[in-house]
Amino acid sequence: MTTQELAQALAARLAIAPNDWHRLKANRKARASEQAAMALVYLLKDQPEEALARLQQATGWLDRSISAPPCPTHGR
Repeated sequence: MTTQELAQALAARLAIAPNDWHRLKANRKARASEQAAMALVYLLKDQPEEALARLQQATGWLDRSISAPPCPTHGR
């Protein structure tokens, strides 16, 4: 398994599934972990701008500067 494949497997494992979104949408550790893992994937794909954006999202979850968006299926 390559490093990139390993990072993608980790990102897939940490991604919040649609059926878990309501339960985990405000879980800062889960959201930061998801974003940090994706940042690693983008970094290994030589896409530093995307990696930085994901790291900034992870930081925002950890420092509480961002919060969960509203549910995309409510209000329709």
